[in-house]
Order: sequence, then structure tokens, then C-alpha cells
Amino acid sequence: MNILRGKIKSVEVNGSLSLVRTEVAGILLTAIVVDTPQTAPYLKAGQFINIIFKESEVIIGKGTVHPVSLRNKFIGKVTAIKSDHLLSKITVDTAVGKIISIITTNAVKKLPLHVNDEVTAMIKTNEMMLSE
Repeated sequence: MNILRGKIKSVEVNGSLSLVRTEVAGILLTAIVVDTPQTAPYLKAGQFINIIFKESEVIIGKGTVHPVSLRNKFIGKVTAIKSDHLLSKITVDTAVGKIISIITTNAVKKLPLHVNDEVTAMIKTNEMMLSE
């Protein structure tokens, strides 16, 4: 699991869902959670939280310009690639620390992806989990 420590900037509630905007090392992130400040009192501006997401949910794009709907983006440099027949583990050094991604080895070859390449690691808003 990737775990970042961030600070809640705002919480927008709609029914039982909350769109939580956080900041980690100057980077703004969003997460949508099935909780509200009434059901999870830590969901309030100024609160420090853990932002958690699986390695398998991290999308890798080569370079830094990707016109896609994903808002959670970390630009960084590939520091390690460990491949086997089907899957590869990519380590990306970013402003928020190391982000780990698990993608297919075929995708690594098709990009082509190498150590020291500049990449963008992206995570969908609904794939981020929050905890105290």
C-alpha cells in the first residue's frame, strides 16, 4: 500500500458521500469517501490524515502532460523497475516521497519505461482511502 500523510483543506458533502480535498507537500489531492463529518468526525479542514491507495491503482504515464480526467497526479522519476513475466513493480520518486505502482510487464515494454524516465503517477479519486 502507498500511504501519504496530508492535511484536509476542505470537505464537500452530498448525502452520504464526501469529496475531501487534501494537501501533501504542496500537492492538492482529492478523495471521495462513503463517510461524512457526522459519521467520521476526523473529516474536517485542518485535520491531518493518512491517504492510502493500492499499488495496483496507480496509473503510470510517461512524461508530464496527460489530458485525462484524473486529478491526483504526481510527477517524478522512475528509480526502480522489478519485472517478472506478467507484472512489474515501478518505484517513482516524487515530491511526496516514493510512490509504488504495479502494472503489466507488457505496459512497461510498450511505453517503453526505463529507470530515470520522467513519469506521472495518477490515482483516481474513488481509489483513495482516508484514515486518522
